[in-house]
Amino acid sequence: MVRFSNNLVGILNFITFLLSIPILAGGIWLSRQGTSECERFLDKPVIALGVFLMIVSLAGLIGACCRVSWLLWVYLLVMFLLIVLLFCFTIFAFVVTNKGAGEAVSGKGYKEYRLGDYSSWLQKRVNSEKNWRKISSCLRDSKVCQSLIDDGNNTPLDDFNKKHLSAIQSGCCKPLDACGFTYVNPTTWTKTNATSTISDCNAWGNDQDTFCYNCQSCKAGLLDNIKSDWKKVAVLNVVFLVFLIIVYSIGCCAFRNNREDNSWKRYP
Repeated sequence: MVRFSNNLVGILNFITFLLSIPILAGGIWLSRQGTSECERFLDKPVIALGVFLMIVSLAGLIGACCRVSWLLWVYLLVMFLLIVLLFCFTIFAFVVTNKGAGEAVSGKGYKEYRLGDYSSWLQKRVNSEKNWRKISSCLRDSKVCQSLIDDGNNTPLDDFNKKHLSAIQSGCCKPLDACGFTYVNPTTWTKTNATSTISDCNAWGNDQDTFCYNCQSCKAGLLDNIKSDWKKVAVLNVVFLVFLIIVYSIGCCAFRNNREDNSWKRYP
């Protein structure tokens, strides 16, 4: 009689196998249909995740249901390593997202962001020219500043100052308040000084492909967004970690069942 733990491991891995199919298909679709560098950048990780889930779930499914002990052992080893890696990543995510926050600007509805306020590890990632070239390309492709453009050119300064901009919009789509530029419309600002000691002021451009995409404030806005997302992911990881530990424990029971059954067959 097939034991309950073996059945349960088989069912869970069958569900995981079914989930891996659309993930793998989505990665293949991105690799063929992706038109931008940003989309093509995502295809390989998605394909790798789909293949990984498919192989691991098949190992668990066959190992549990067909009583193949060595496959179930490999499955449990991979699960253990995944639990350790997920635990380490969760701790790491909480540590690197502990620093940094937007600074309120007097009389404005939005905040401004400083790169130096964030984790040095995160700063190194966005200060890499190679990394930022890809990231800024993604930001342009995603049209993060589109809502400001869609508002038209007749938005009064007082109304613009009341806007609650996202961290990326504040950092990438407008110049710093300290630059003292003259407001024309949400996407057009007149430089009052030919040069400035603030690098972001010199990097600003009114063209929609320029704006402040090469500014330190844009990098800081992105990091604030990443910080918020990583904290949410870290909380979900805790829940997922508990789930993995439960599945791992059930898998250990199934592996023990396999060994006991094999012993009975070997010594009738």
